[in-house]
Amino acid sequence: MFDLDLEKIMAIILVAVVVIGPKDLPRALRAAGRWAGKARRVSNHFRAGVENMIREAELEEMEKKWREQNEAIMRANPAVGVGPAQPLAPPAPEGVPHAESVTPAPETPAPETQAPHTPAKSPVEPAQAAAASPPAP
Repeated sequence: MFDLDLEKIMAIILVAVVVIGPKDLPRALRAAGRWAGKARRVSNHFRAGVENMIREAELEEMEKKWREQNEAIMRANPAVGVGPAQPLAPPAPEGVPHAESVTPAPETPAPETQAPHTPAKSPVEPAQAAAASPPAP
């Protein structure tokens, strides 16, 4: 990018040591590093913003294309006699009554009996019960 080779870098370092001085050179390099980091962050943020704008533009183009294709398909294949209140049902096979003529069976409520709750036994209880019971004769 800047075409820096070893000779140019050495010349920059020599000028920096002479102009800034060896005592203040580390502080100057830290400041230069901070500036370079800020510049890198700003450029990354800008690049990400441009990439997001490009991605959004591509998505809008794809959505427009899909919308146009969907409209063309809907125009080519109109749904006859089907509206929002009439769901499309497949025809019933021969010998099977239509769904409209079949009456549903009355629903019977399920019995709501529950088994009595028994507390869980700890693993120690069976051992204590075996030790407490008298031995068999």
